Amino acid sequence: MLYIGVDLGTTSVKLLLMDESGDIKSIVTREYPIFYPQAGWSEQNPEDWYFALMDGIKELTKDCDKSTVDGISFSGQMHGMVILDENDKVIRPAILWNDGRTQAECDYLNNEIGVDKISAYTGNMALTGFTAPKLLWVKRHEPDNFARIKKVMLPKDYAAYRLSGVHCTDVSDASGMLLLDVKHKCWSKEMLEIIGLKEEQLAKIFESYQVVGTMKKEVADELGLPETVKVIAGGGDQAVAAVGTGTVGHGMCNVSLGTSGVVFIASKEYAEVEKNALHVFAHADGKYHFMGVMLSAAASNKWWLDDIIGTRDYKKEESGITKLGKNNVYFLPYLMGERTPHNNPNARGTFIGMTMDTTRSDMTQAMLEGVAFALRDSFEITKKLGVSIDRIRINGGGAKSPLWCKIIANVLDVKVDKINSLEGPAFGAAILAAVGCGKYATVEEAAGKLIKVIDTTEQDKEVVQLYNKKYDIFKELYPTLKDMFDKIAE
Repeated sequence: MLYIGVDLGTTSVKLLLMDESGDIKSIVTREYPIFYPQAGWSEQNPEDWYFALMDGIKELTKDCDKSTVDGISFSGQMHGMVILDENDKVIRPAILWNDGRTQAECDYLNNEIGVDKISAYTGNMALTGFTAPKLLWVKRHEPDNFARIKKVMLPKDYAAYRLSGVHCTDVSDASGMLLLDVKHKCWSKEMLEIIGLKEEQLAKIFESYQVVGTMKKEVADELGLPETVKVIAGGGDQAVAAVGTGTVGHGMCNVSLGTSGVVFIASKEYAEVEKNALHVFAHADGKYHFMGVMLSAAASNKWWLDDIIGTRDYKKEESGITKLGKNNVYFLPYLMGERTPHNNPNARGTFIGMTMDTTRSDMTQAMLEGVAFALRDSFEITKKLGVSIDRIRINGGGAKSPLWCKIIANVLDVKVDKINSLEGPAFGAAILAAVGCGKYATVEEAAGKLIKVIDTTEQDKEVVQLYNKKYDIFKELYPTLKDMFDKIAE
């Protein structure tokens, strides 16, 4: 049997066809536009997602035995607000995760309603990316549209609805709406009252690996697929990417070293995090996860090497870096502000500690170490929760650098594993489809059989001790400079 994994991203949809053994048979990508009506706003037309999805499925399955396609599941960009009217027509363009128009609504939720209350209801505080503030924005600025809302959906759930006819969502994606009681995996009545919604206006909640329905006849006919193709709920992009890297089961951790940096820790239990320093979401494996996000990880590397130094020969720039833990230059990687743990858009990128003998390699090393130290901030919070991590899995563009992996291994004092799959979200979605179709009993079983470690970078105890001392200095830099950052941003 064959399984389709769909990754509905911000700029494109990626589709992957996987067989029962986990082999990838084909991959297809289709792009769609983003619209920026005003500075800081970001919107898309949900119809564009659907047409790209349908065209992609046709291309993906053109050379296979279509009668053997058993299921399809999804990974999706989180938090986006899709609102439908009584005829299931899209009311207005979707407001995306990276849209920043809702600061006033977040201030209202966090300050007037109160962070403690919001956290008690949902497990998280209000951030501009989340869905609930977007709904408040529509209520305040487009009241006629708000009054027409029959259903509120997330991007990948809209795609699943168009294929199956079922208004559905899953616990992992819904965790980022600020409408879900994450601990109990149900809609929060208190939050719905605050926003002004009724529960029937929200989708039915599923676990990520559960079947929500089968493909509608007209859709199946257009695609040349059987009506029996199962549509599986899927999940938010980070949770499904974690499935695709095998980051399931208690204490498993994945670090995504992409443009942003994500520390994803799987947990068998729900736990509250002091000051909302980490996101607490339901996981696509049926349990929970904690997530820390730094905004400029590999983006810091690209900025420093491409834009400042003016080179794309990353390997050559790293070749002169040999004395790990012995560099006296520090870098705060806050080029776009920072989320975890500071949640401060005014934070700024900073080099400090340079002297007349500081070299180009010292600066490059400080940049790589600064990102690693910022990732450690999330690890330190995790330790307070009693979650012990002795190894991580790493992916993303930055993971291609053996030096950076070595630095991270020593800064975090963990073994760093690379795995046999590079496809992350789309592969994770295909795994969820296989579980939903009964090929595997659990997500953990599927990940254990399909994902293998192919390389490990181990830490050096002496270098770990050096980095521990450097981290003690690093973590004092932000609080020392915070007031200055605020003045700079005025």
